[in-house]
Amino acid sequence: MKKQLIGLLLGSIAGVIDVIPMLLQKLSWDANLSAFSMWLVVGFFIASVEFKINPIIKGILIALMVLFPSLILIAWKEPFSVIPICIMTTFLGALLGLAIHKIAK
Repeated sequence: MKKQLIGLLLGSIAGVIDVIPMLLQKLSWDANLSAFSMWLVVGFFIASVEFKINPIIKGILIALMVLFPSLILIAWKEPFSVIPICIMTTFLGALLGLAIHKIAK
């Protein structure tokens, strides 16, 4: 359980990092809460899942898999926002995978 708590804590930090630019763009609160909660789930899953792969790749894969259902809705209304969202998700997923791996050892 300690590893999952570390995942939730680091996921909340990633959520704050992701939401800061969204606040600056004055996006809606539902979008901000959705992004923040996604990172809590991603942190928990990265800490819980035992893939025998590089932790950076593990973080990217899990982050993109969790994002995918929302990305369909986002792409339907705002297709040009998909690229920056995927870049941020890849970057934060990689960092979160590595950080959870290093701290939870």
